[in-house]
Amino acid sequence: METTLTVRRAGLADRDAVIEAFAAAALDEAVSAWVLEGYPAAEFQSNYTPALIDKALAEDEVWIAGADDQIWTVSLWQTVTSLERFQAEAVETGKQAAAAPELRVLQRAAYVMELLAREHPREFPHSYLQVIVTVPEYRGKGSGAAILAERTKAASDAGLPAFLEASTERSARLYTRNGFVRTGVEHTLPEGGPTLRHMWFRG
Repeated sequence: METTLTVRRAGLADRDAVIEAFAAAALDEAVSAWVLEGYPAAEFQSNYTPALIDKALAEDEVWIAGADDQIWTVSLWQTVTSLERFQAEAVETGKQAAAAPELRVLQRAAYVMELLAREHPREFPHSYLQVIVTVPEYRGKGSGAAILAERTKAASDAGLPAFLEASTERSARLYTRNGFVRTGVEHTLPEGGPTLRHMWFRG
């Protein structure tokens, strides 16, 4: 029997389930894995993840997909109207990194945030897919593609372009199948980090 996937925007009532799914799904995402190399997974899951999800639920949009009551995939989307938020977050992360130069996780997080603030496209407004991750046991079942299909349709209906950075060739192929096009702009993170590939969806 074919599984029926549901895509919907998460609300505050979903908070704990979203945190649990994201914590399980994000550890081996390419950028997260690079930033967190050598950092205790339990600390990421207990400290960073709840704050990230709380911020996204309050300020942005969290879209989830799964079957029945299960959350298979979590995605965080922002509507970007300027670079102010990226710049402020880069300054804050930079201060944290400067205060603890021995913590590689902070140095790498600061590098990513500074890169984002400097290189994020200046075309406003647009929808920005900050991250999309799938719980390991549900990968390859179409839940990520289901979110992308729903969100790109919404973007088309609103006349709003969507932007993302693909962190692997595999994810870039998935995004291409859902209408995103590479721009040719790429940034490779240092110390063996992944390459971020700029991609746009324009309906």
